[in-house]
Amino acid sequence: MSDNTSTGLAYWKANLRIVGSLLVIWAIASYGMGILFRPALEGIKVGGTDLSFWFAQQGSIYVFLALTFYYAWRMNKLDREFDVHED
Repeated sequence: MSDNTSTGLAYWKANLRIVGSLLVIWAIASYGMGILFRPALEGIKVGGTDLSFWFAQQGSIYVFLALTFYYAWRMNKLDREFDVHED
């Protein structure tokens, strides 16, 4: 296996690790907070409604936007680490 191939595999492994962890966070924020953890979040009020309803309607969108900006920042950093960045 050449050095270039092993560098490419390491890059994609790191990329998939980032994507996988961000998808888990998004699933917890959208599905978990809005549906699975609803009974535990029922008494917490945000904007006049329960926290679980807020996450189902708006919170998961805010989390998705934050994850999008984090992904862009982290991938730029990863691109520089593996010297595949664009100038």
